[in-house]
Amino acid sequence: MALPENPNIFANNPLDRASYRRTDKTWIEEQLASPTSLFVPMWKLQPFVLPEASPGEGKDIGWMRAALIPELAGDGCVVFLGINKRGKALFAADVSGLKDPENHPALKGLGAFEDLRAVAMAGEITPTELAIMAQAKSMIDWHNRHGFCSVCGARSEMADAGYKRQCPSCKAEHFPRTDPVVIMLAIHDGKCFLGRQNIWPKGMHSALAGFVEPGESIEEAVARELGEEASIKVSSVTYHSTQPWPYPSSLMIGCHAIADSEDFEIDGIELSGGRWFTREETQAILAGKGDGTAWFPPPFAIAHQLVKAFAEGKV
Repeated sequence: MALPENPNIFANNPLDRASYRRTDKTWIEEQLASPTSLFVPMWKLQPFVLPEASPGEGKDIGWMRAALIPELAGDGCVVFLGINKRGKALFAADVSGLKDPENHPALKGLGAFEDLRAVAMAGEITPTELAIMAQAKSMIDWHNRHGFCSVCGARSEMADAGYKRQCPSCKAEHFPRTDPVVIMLAIHDGKCFLGRQNIWPKGMHSALAGFVEPGESIEEAVARELGEEASIKVSSVTYHSTQPWPYPSSLMIGCHAIADSEDFEIDGIELSGGRWFTREETQAILAGKGDGTAWFPPPFAIAHQLVKAFAEGKV
């Protein structure tokens, strides 16, 4: 039985990641040479995107024949992403070495390299392909940031089709990491609390968030962040959903927390303000019928989904 659909952008990756294939160098090489295999070029972490075939149809990821990888990527890293439902092996290749990629003979006139967040917010790419692009972006970014061994400082080498780096000097092995981040909505007596920062657009309010620290549970992180940023004390924490967030490689863990009271005090560091919203106020704001003093992040953000669940009476 399939998992229920995750409401968050960058989730619902449809690929079979086939992790057992990553150590099979012969199989990986065969897939790279196969005429059916495809790869997405990534230039400075931006995927290659094809324009709309006709107005209103949306854009597509520019999957290319794997045979073009040596020509476009050169010495750039190539990561195996997985196998799609048609049995094709998919890869991501870093083509950042190209000075003018959109005018390269293999790409000219076909599309453009676009910011992943921008196309996601615009709703121009299907959710499943956005999830694959999140995987591709995070993996290539990890290699770009971890070219040297953190143990001895020697240059490391890519292994396992991109899912490991090995140090030829001290033999240390390094693996991609995902940073857990809690993002939460405090709730009390039919109201929810959202904060804001000065750097945000006027009127924008969002859920509070922060990184989970070493040796800390999700529940403890939720309670700590609410306490540190708004002096809100909570008695229970429930999980809502998660959102892969490839900036560079985090996992947003969405939660609702029951607050002991509506007392709060803004720290003035992480937050510049905050307020409690009634369920009716959240419903009106999400419907675009608020009083104009506040608005919430769009559906692109997990914070929106947390507020939406509260507005719909699901928590």
